[in-house]
Amino acid sequence: MLEYLINLLYPRRCPICGDIVSPRGSLACPSCKTKVKLIEEPRCKKCSKALEFEEQEYCYDCETKKHHYTYGISLWEYDKIMQKSIAAYKYKGRREYADYYIEEFIKHHGNKIIKIAPDLIVPIPIHRSKLKARGYNQAEVLSTGISKAIGIDSLPNLLHRDKKTLPQKQLNDKERLINLQKAFSFSNKEYKRLNKTINKVLLVDDIYTTGSTIEACTRILLDNGIREVFFISVCIGKGF
Repeated sequence: MLEYLINLLYPRRCPICGDIVSPRGSLACPSCKTKVKLIEEPRCKKCSKALEFEEQEYCYDCETKKHHYTYGISLWEYDKIMQKSIAAYKYKGRREYADYYIEEFIKHHGNKIIKIAPDLIVPIPIHRSKLKARGYNQAEVLSTGISKAIGIDSLPNLLHRDKKTLPQKQLNDKERLINLQKAFSFSNKEYKRLNKTINKVLLVDDIYTTGSTIEACTRILLDNGIREVFFISVCIGKGF
């Protein structure tokens, strides 16, 4: 009854078109679901960016840079539709959009996550000032939902963002790396609370563009004894 009243007073909006979802009770308008581009083959074997040619194995970025994570999985292409959707999710309080993102990720890639068999799911942290402004960490909402769906523990506070950095989208590749230097730290206190050995970690974020943020967090984890790091993201840029 309470959920019905909440939906009546605050109807769910479609994460793709932004209008009230039709039919009521759905997470997205059925007609909108076909408008977003799933990342399909050919895709980069490392970061999963869409590739232009079947004979390609890696995107230009992964061919020219060393990434220390094992590999990643992304759901949708970061096109204009998803740019608008993610912006509303992060900056306009549309936290409920995560329900659809999670549902679709599990539908298309749940088995791949199970195959990775991570010991722990960890969201990319945001600085406390952004957390205060937004009211939530968008990556943590995703990681919590995925954790519940597949039954693997999530630890939101294993990594901390100590440095308030400039928005990555404003910077070139070199500036992004400099921007993220010493931005993250590893919480030994949180790790000890687990009381078990963690070998594989699955990082969760909303967007992967150049991979600078994922790479910075991967290095922190590897430096602290984690053997392998994988990542998943809702959206990713093109590999060509």
